[in-house]
Amino acid sequence: MSYSVKETFLTVQGEGAQAGRPAVFLRFAGCNLWSGREQDRARAVCNFCDTDFVGMDGPGGGRFATPQDVAGHVRGFWPGGGKPLVVCTGGEPLLQLDAPLIEALHAAGFEIAVETNGTLPAPEGIDWITVSPKGTAQVVQRSGHELKLVYPQPGLDPAAFTAWDFRRFSLQPMDGAHMMQNAQAAFEYCLAHPQWSLSLQTHKWIGAP
Repeated sequence: MSYSVKETFLTVQGEGAQAGRPAVFLRFAGCNLWSGREQDRARAVCNFCDTDFVGMDGPGGGRFATPQDVAGHVRGFWPGGGKPLVVCTGGEPLLQLDAPLIEALHAAGFEIAVETNGTLPAPEGIDWITVSPKGTAQVVQRSGHELKLVYPQPGLDPAAFTAWDFRRFSLQPMDGAHMMQNAQAAFEYCLAHPQWSLSLQTHKWIGAP
């Protein structure tokens, strides 16, 4: 298969358990919960997404014919040194991230993290799996390293996820017009339910991608 990439860039992971760690973000085009078109947002399963994942026209985007092509492309963004990390995101990365690409990224020296909505099973070999449930979508990937719940979401109670098999449970305030109100609510929830850790989108504070 070929791989459709919206954009690729070097930044720091801004949220969750690995916040502050330098990483190459590999954003795949496409999602299974929203078309990415504004006219479809109100009817989408996930209608609060703040990410552009449509097309392949972003910086470092394009279509790549082989897993090795993608891995070489990603490697070109790493400045050298440290412990190389690639964060596969989207859209929904598990529509495209497959076993051959995982093997190629590992061969290029990268640890592989994925940020997924959990509606598709994760292939073997991913080093860090973050699942972020969205709306009414059925989650099939109920194990991993981090469960990151955008909060609040109508009908999604954090208590419903605490028996799932994750090392860390992160509560992330929903962005938007009510961001500060949501942050206060998430803060108070974490204090009352300390199985949860507060996740803030720190990259937005400094204007990083």
